[in-house]
Order: sequence, then C-alpha cells, then structure tokens
Amino acid sequence: MLTYQPNSTSTKSEVFQEVKSHIESLGFTIVDHDDTRPWGAFLVIDPNQIEAFQKHFFGEVSLSFESDLSYSPKILMVAPSQKLSWQYHYRRSELWKLVSGEAAIARSLEDIEPEADKMEMDELVKLAQGERHRLIGLEGWGVVAEIWVHTDPKQPSDESDIVRLQDDYARK
Repeated sequence: MLTYQPNSTSTKSEVFQEVKSHIESLGFTIVDHDDTRPWGAFLVIDPNQIEAFQKHFFGEVSLSFESDLSYSPKILMVAPSQKLSWQYHYRRSELWKLVSGEAAIARSLEDIEPEADKMEMDELVKLAQGERHRLIGLEGWGVVAEIWVHTDPKQPSDESDIVRLQDDYARK
C-alpha cells in the first residue's frame, strides 16, 4: 500500500511526482518512466530489486528466483475515466495489486471485453499469459503495483509484446 492517496482533482504531474517520491522513499530505484501515456503514467523499478518489491507489495506471493523466469517490477498510474488498451501478451504473465486510489479491471480468455470489476485494495490479481485484460480508471486516480513474469527466458517481454485488441487512443 502507498501512503499517498491521489484524488480526482490531482493533476497527472502531481500524482506522478508524489508516487515517484514515495517509491524512492521506500528505497526503490526507478530505471525508466513514462508520464506521457494518454491513460496515465508508469515507473519501472530496477529489476535487481525484485525481491524487495515482491516482499513490499506482494508478500503473499512466492516467486521462484532460482528458476529461468525473470521479473520486471512496475508501478502503473491510471487517470480518472481513462483506460489502458484491451490487450494480451505472448511472453509474460502479470501480477497486479491496487495499492492506492481506485481502479477497475476487465479480463477474459476471449477477445470480447466483459464488464469490468472494481479492484479491491491490496487484492492480488493474477493474469495468465495470453489472458485479455484492461486497467480502467474510475472517478479518482488508481495506482497499481505490477510484476511482469517473463515466460520466455531467451526473449523477455517488453512493450512490443502488447497485442492490442481495442484502444481508445488509436495505438496499434
């Protein structure tokens, strides 16, 4: 959980700076970020800190650090009434947890997007490789901790491993 609780009147810049400062105050190193996404922003945490990130945000999950799998920790910030694309991935599964604010998730094994379910604070969401999903902002900002579980050790997932089935911002 984050101590910072953004509200619907917070600007993207305010939310981004507050969340970034809070994550850094927890001792995490941010190695990349993007605050230009039309739906919000994200922070990429140093993958070498995956064990600390997992313990802090996903304490109930046991990850196998001795296996061929690798992990990428991130923080997503979804703006009010915005949503990520309806998408899936070939080379990763994902773990999500709402850590601040509010958000919803739509998910399915089929291409047709179902009604979204409101996410509960600190509830673990496991998305299987190939599972269709979408993060959705509600009335206020939502902050989600995320771990990418790379399922192909020879070719880890990246932003090019997004298969968009629908996108409000006309991205391919």
